[in-house]
Amino acid sequence: MRALVAVSALILTASTHAATEPPRERLSLQATASTELARDVIGVAFSTTKEGSDAAGVQAALKQALDAALTEARKIARPGQVDVQTGGFSLAPRYEPKTGRISGWQGSAELLVEGKDIGAIAQLVGRISSLSVQRVGYSLSKEAREKVEGEVAALAIARYRAKAADYSRQFGYSGFILGEVNISSDEAGPRPVFKAMRAMAVAAGADEALPTEAGKATVSVTVSGSVQLTQTNVGR
Repeated sequence: MRALVAVSALILTASTHAATEPPRERLSLQATASTELARDVIGVAFSTTKEGSDAAGVQAALKQALDAALTEARKIARPGQVDVQTGGFSLAPRYEPKTGRISGWQGSAELLVEGKDIGAIAQLVGRISSLSVQRVGYSLSKEAREKVEGEVAALAIARYRAKAADYSRQFGYSGFILGEVNISSDEAGPRPVFKAMRAMAVAAGADEALPTEAGKATVSVTVSGSVQLTQTNVGR
């Protein structure tokens, strides 16, 4: 696992809680650790648009196209591996520019397919001919993120403590006491963030799979806070 660590600039401040107490010097710092993982979830949005003079006819055409795509998608549906759901379904009138009268109807329908079985979903694209591919996106699953997040957090904490000890010595102190510490992680959701792409129509019967390249995602954990510098090594 390749970890990238960045430490923020340090701010040394002095505060006095009572006139009889010596100043308590505090060191503020931050450490971030991260690692890269291959994205393991793909999401594909299929869609189609229809136009006609009759609202019922346009709606029926949209439903027919969506039903045909659903039939193919449901053949490979498996929870977590290939999840299928319908997206937007709209129908709206078109108006004459001059008279304002309804001249026809237009509508659209959408189908969303996503999951970890990237190969099966890529093959599905070649079997759906009633809808076109509108958007494709990749993401990191919750399971994959959680698997490495603990290791990344441990690395960030270790770096935080090491930097606190190092800078304590550089400022002439022998130790430190941990103060307030905040730990945050990159919590991007597991669902794909779809990237727009030009609609890609797949010829019926071509069975042409979608080319895929998932790329990598970054899991990062940041530790930030302050430590009290001490003249005795009481760091813990």
